[in-house]
Amino acid sequence: MALAEAGTRGRLLRWPRVVLFGDSITEVAAADFLSDVCFRKCDVVNRGFSGYNTRWAKLILPRLISKSAGAESTVAVTIFFGANDSALKDLNPKQHVPLEEYAANLKSMVQYLKSVDITEDRIILITPPPLQESAWEKECLAKGDKLNRRNSVTGEYAKACVQVARDCGTAVVDLWTLMQKNQDFSCYLSDGLHLSPEGNNFLTAQLWGCLEKQVSALPFLLPYWRDVDAASPEGSLLGEP
Repeated sequence: MALAEAGTRGRLLRWPRVVLFGDSITEVAAADFLSDVCFRKCDVVNRGFSGYNTRWAKLILPRLISKSAGAESTVAVTIFFGANDSALKDLNPKQHVPLEEYAANLKSMVQYLKSVDITEDRIILITPPPLQESAWEKECLAKGDKLNRRNSVTGEYAKACVQVARDCGTAVVDLWTLMQKNQDFSCYLSDGLHLSPEGNNFLTAQLWGCLEKQVSALPFLLPYWRDVDAASPEGSLLGEP
């Protein structure tokens, strides 16, 4: 059978997707773990943008997800911002977003997703992780800058994120609190701000607790190889009787 003919006889496969939306912590996150557990059920799409804050994120979200571009096939969306919003205004004014605006921006993004029929049970907010100030200060000093973030300030943004999730009825992963249950949380961070491999594994384990129900309900796309009829693979692979 020619490939073109096979294409006309088989139904086009549309893969569901999980969209990870965030800043550099998402951009360099180990999405491989989620890809493994979602294998043959849905795609894990990384939409991390280094340096971005919620002020910029809410502007680009409609360009990433819309009713005509992926909303219908989206199983879940994570919104993971705050590490840049919480930068100190006097030392990092470009990335800093005031606390009240940060919360309003998160709500705006959740409301937008709902407007394109992504319900609150498919939206997961993630708070910024804790900041290890001594390690991050070394990174800042190496660039000729002063320490431009404080863990206590990041904590206020984390609390605001949790409150938005409660107000909007979405799930939330409170990384700031969860990681600090271990007094020495340095193992979760690579440079005091971004996640280490251990931190990424910790995050993805927490995320899986929120995603398991949605992903587990998805069908396995295309049959397991042992279930393919070798004598007549068209029947197995193209949905023919």
